Amino acid sequence: MHKSLELITASRLQFILKGMVLWFFLLSTACVAMGQPESLKDKVIITSLNEKTAVRTNENGELQVNVTAKDVRTFKTRGWVRYRDLGARGNGKTDDIDAIAAAHAIANEHGLPVKADDGATYYIGGKERTAVIRTNTDFGTAAFIIDDTEVQNRNASVFLVSSGLQPFQVKGISTLKRNQEKIDASLPGPCLVTVTNSQVKHYIRFGLNQNNGAAQTDIFMVDKNGKVDMNAPIIWDFDLITNISALPIDQKPLTIKGGRFTTIANNAESKYTYYSRNIAIKRSNVLVDGLEHRITGEGDHGAPYGGFLNIGDCAYVTVRNTILTGHKTYSTIGAAGKPVTMGTYDISANRALNVSFINCSQTNDINDRTYWGILGSNYCKNMLYDRCVFSRFDAHMGVANATIRNSTLGHMGINAIGSGTLTVENSTIRGNTLVNLRSDYGSTWQGEFVIRNCIFVPAGGRSTTASLIGGSYSGQHDFGYTCYMPVRIIIENLRIDDSNHPENYRGPAIFSNFNPEMTDDSYKEKFPYVITKEVIIRNVTTASGESLRISDNTFMFRNVKVEVQ
Repeated sequence: MHKSLELITASRLQFILKGMVLWFFLLSTACVAMGQPESLKDKVIITSLNEKTAVRTNENGELQVNVTAKDVRTFKTRGWVRYRDLGARGNGKTDDIDAIAAAHAIANEHGLPVKADDGATYYIGGKERTAVIRTNTDFGTAAFIIDDTEVQNRNASVFLVSSGLQPFQVKGISTLKRNQEKIDASLPGPCLVTVTNSQVKHYIRFGLNQNNGAAQTDIFMVDKNGKVDMNAPIIWDFDLITNISALPIDQKPLTIKGGRFTTIANNAESKYTYYSRNIAIKRSNVLVDGLEHRITGEGDHGAPYGGFLNIGDCAYVTVRNTILTGHKTYSTIGAAGKPVTMGTYDISANRALNVSFINCSQTNDINDRTYWGILGSNYCKNMLYDRCVFSRFDAHMGVANATIRNSTLGHMGINAIGSGTLTVENSTIRGNTLVNLRSDYGSTWQGEFVIRNCIFVPAGGRSTTASLIGGSYSGQHDFGYTCYMPVRIIIENLRIDDSNHPENYRGPAIFSNFNPEMTDDSYKEKFPYVITKEVIIRNVTTASGESLRISDNTFMFRNVKVEVQ
C-alpha cells in the first residue's frame, strides 16, 4: 500500500511563520489520520519567505520548499510549473527527485499543470521520496531514469496520482446482498464504496503459492443517494460487515501525457519482496496518454515488480497509446516449499473499476517465455483491452466483466476467474488455451463467455493438443466460495490454427481435462463444481481439418448441451 502524501502550507507572513507551520502541521495530521499511514519522508512544507526559491530536506527527511511571491506570479502568468523552476538539472546524473516532488507540490497548491522540459533526462535515485500528482502533467519527450540498484524503500512509489478527497466511514449498514441496487446512505456525491467482512475468507489459494485466503471484500460505485451502478454490481452476499468506507470520486479528469521512463532493475535476492518504484494511480478519472516504460539491467536474479503503472482504489482510468515492458521471470521457493516462478508485472490493477487499455503494446516479444505476463489484477470490474498487443490478460482474485477486442495476446494468453461476461472479439490469442480459468483460485467464472471473430493459435504454434477452455478442479479444496464454470459459452467465427499437432491428435477440445480422476459416478467432490450448461458453436474451423469435440473427459462434461448452428 502507498502512504498518503501530506502537504503542509505555512503562512506567507514571515513573522508568524514558525507558529503557523506548527498549527497547519497539527491540523493536517488530524485530517488525514483516517486515511493512509503518514511518513515524514512524504511531507512537504511550503513557505514564501523573502529569500530565493529553493528546495532542501530537513533533519526529519521532510521536503522544505521556499517559493518567492514573484516566482509564484511567474508560474501563474505562464500557466504551468516546470521541474527546473525548482532546481531540477535534467542532466541524467544529478538526482532530481526532490525538485520534481517540489514542483508538483507547488503546482498542486496553486492548481497549475506541470511540464517537463523536452530533451531533459531526469535521474531518480533510490531516495525515499514520492512526487504527488494532483494536476495535469505533461512529461513530453523528457526521459526519466529510475535507478533501483540501491533503494531506501522499495514500497515507495516515484509518482503518486492522488486525490485531494478523503475516504470516510459509512455508518448504519450491516449487511449487503449480491446485485443489491441501493444502499441506505446519503453521500456528498458519487463515491467508491469498499466493504469487508473479515470473518469470511475468499480466494483460499491452492498450489505452490497456497495461502489462507483474504477477507471477503467488494468495491462498487454509488451516487449521492446510494444507488449502485449496476454496470459494476455488488458481487457477494455480506451477512456481516466489519468495515465499510466511501471515497468520493473526482469528477474533473486529470491527464498525464508523454514521458520516456527507464527502470534500472534491482539486483536483490529473488524472493517475494515486490518493488513498487512506479507511477501509482489512486485517483478516479485519469487518462495516461503516450507514456513509454523500458527496463534495463536485469541479470540472473532479482526481486519482482508490482507494476510500473499501479492502478488501485479508483474508477475510470484509461491508459492510451502507451508502450510498456515485460519483466524477466525469476524463481524462488513458494509457500508449499517448492520452486516457483514469481509473478512480476509492468501493469497492475487492484480494487479498480472501469480500467481501459487502448492502443497499447510492449517492447519485448509477447511470445518470449523468459518474460512474465505483463498484467496482474485483483478485485477489478469492467476491464478493457482494445487494440493492444500484450503477452497476457490476467485476473487473479476475480474480475467482474472483462472485454478483449481488436488485440493480440502472447504466450500467457487469457487467464481469469470472476463473474459477469468475458467478451473476446476480433482478437488473436496465442496462449496454451483460448481462455484459462485459473486453477489456483478454483477455475471459477460465474457468468458467460462470448467469443467472436477470433483466431486461436494453441501454444503459440508449438506442437500441442488444443483445447479452448482450460482449467483444473479436483473438488477437494475449499476456495471459500462455490466454484462455477461459465453457465453459457458462445463461440462464433473462430479459426483454430492447430496445424502443428502431435501424431495422435484427435482435434481440438472445447474443454481441457479439468479432473482426470473424475471418470465415473464413484468420484465424489467435497466441494462440487457447477459445470457449464450450454455451448453454442457457430462457424468454427480448424487448420488441421479435425472437428471440435467436447473434451478428453467426456464423463465430466456429459451433461453439457453443445449446439452447433
